[in-house]
Amino acid sequence: MTRELLVEGLALSPLVGTTVPHTAQVWTLNRPESRNSLNPALVDALHDALRKAEADGTQVVVIAGNGLSFCAGADLRFLQSHDASKGETPRELLESIWNLTIAMEQSPIAFVAALHGHAVAGGLELALACDVVIAAADTRIGDGHVTNNLIPGGGASARLERAIGRGPSAWLALTGELLPATDQVFVTWLKRVVPASELSFEYSTVAEALVRASPVASSTYKQLLHRHVPAPSAADRDAELDAFVEHWIDQNLSETLRVLLDKNGKAS
Repeated sequence: MTRELLVEGLALSPLVGTTVPHTAQVWTLNRPESRNSLNPALVDALHDALRKAEADGTQVVVIAGNGLSFCAGADLRFLQSHDASKGETPRELLESIWNLTIAMEQSPIAFVAALHGHAVAGGLELALACDVVIAAADTRIGDGHVTNNLIPGGGASARLERAIGRGPSAWLALTGELLPATDQVFVTWLKRVVPASELSFEYSTVAEALVRASPVASSTYKQLLHRHVPAPSAADRDAELDAFVEHWIDQNLSETLRVLLDKNGKAS
């Protein structure tokens, strides 16, 4: 059963930041009506928050979601608004997501993803760019793109195998299956899986542990970790986005998504 994580008093902003003691922040994705799907306003807000956090010396950022899900991926209605038959594509949004995740990996800040509900497609890709990931036990996690005749545009092709290994990543990528956080395929990626009611306590505990480390030493160590297990590059980004754009136009995916959204609207 999916639990709803409701954060009281959030402003009507796509992203709400909360500063907690000891140079840590919590960023709450705040589009609960669309399961925190990624649109330009939310992605721009994440870029802005990252710039400000680096400028003020923040050591740790927890990314969480308001409502039923952590993040259900890119906003399909926004994607669908780009008419493939006219050569229009949502590449600009996807490139912005890619650039955000690269910036997160290169940042001295330690990022923690706190997953609940669903972490799918772009939501999974956002979590893959974080240094530490925890999840509520009933979270459903997966790539999911192929179930809508999509391919990734936010880094899954470059990061998923690194996170969970070749066999499990191929299964999630090629089937689109969503698996519970308790599944063994995530055992080396998820730092901890807890009951949904304990998620906020757990991410606070994780943030406190990270903050206790020397900020200079931990940021330097983070860069060394990425040096030995290289983070995705601009070339990886461009290869994935080029493939996405070609697939988008060849398959006329704006029409595919229109039919899907109409069907889902009638079913709701």
